[in-house]
Amino acid sequence: MEIARGVLTFLGKKQVYGLAVILLVGIVLYALGKKLIQKILNSGKNAYEMKKRRTIVKLISNIFKYVMYIVLILAILNLYGVDTNALIASLGIVGAVLGLALQDTIKDFISGITIIMDNFFVVGDIVTFNGFTGEIIELGLKTTKIKKVNGEVLVLSNRNIDQVVNISQELANIFIDIPTAYEEKTTKVEKTIEKILTEIKKIPGVKKEPTYLGISELSDSSVKYTISFYCSQEKQWQIKRDALKIIKTLYDKDKIKIPYTQIEVHHEQGI
Repeated sequence: MEIARGVLTFLGKKQVYGLAVILLVGIVLYALGKKLIQKILNSGKNAYEMKKRRTIVKLISNIFKYVMYIVLILAILNLYGVDTNALIASLGIVGAVLGLALQDTIKDFISGITIIMDNFFVVGDIVTFNGFTGEIIELGLKTTKIKKVNGEVLVLSNRNIDQVVNISQELANIFIDIPTAYEEKTTKVEKTIEKILTEIKKIPGVKKEPTYLGISELSDSSVKYTISFYCSQEKQWQIKRDALKIIKTLYDKDKIKIPYTQIEVHHEQGI
């Protein structure tokens, strides 16, 4: 009985049940905030609008999370008798000092806001930075993450925005050189290429009529026939793989040889 009474007395203290209430309210507000943000995300009108909204949502979510942390910490400190007014005033002074020490971080934050407001790039866009080309997978208050097609991820400080080239608004122009054996008749090859272009046109993401550009090179072991087509930037690598598969399939079907490097060994007699 005494143990139960002691537990009830402990739970009845303001510092205990107050802490539970503050944490519960914080969890509920955070869940409601996430739900509201998700509704905003789902209201895009087109693909680009959806990408833009997704980026804004990520930024707002980060701000909302930090604000929630600060409010909850101040509420808990106030519950335990800490003078939060004096603490806030002290934080203002500390903030001024930190502002001088963390100038680069502040630049990153301001640049992050600028990226969103000026539509410089959004999550899902394809960008290039110092030769590194990939998709924007995350835009935070301080950094932007760019993922290359091979899985490499570059974490870029937002203050480097002036060095980033957004290529997502333009279509990718894909060129494919098809190596073909010299003994194959050009007329036969070009008929097969017409079939290839027809099939490539059917690939989702190809935006314009594929084009046959002619013979681009007479190399040591093959004649190179070149084709070209336009597609969306974010799908270009998969589309190119699909196009190469079509080329190989139709070349095999029409019995057109794709040469490969071979080594011939001659054995001298009578040595």
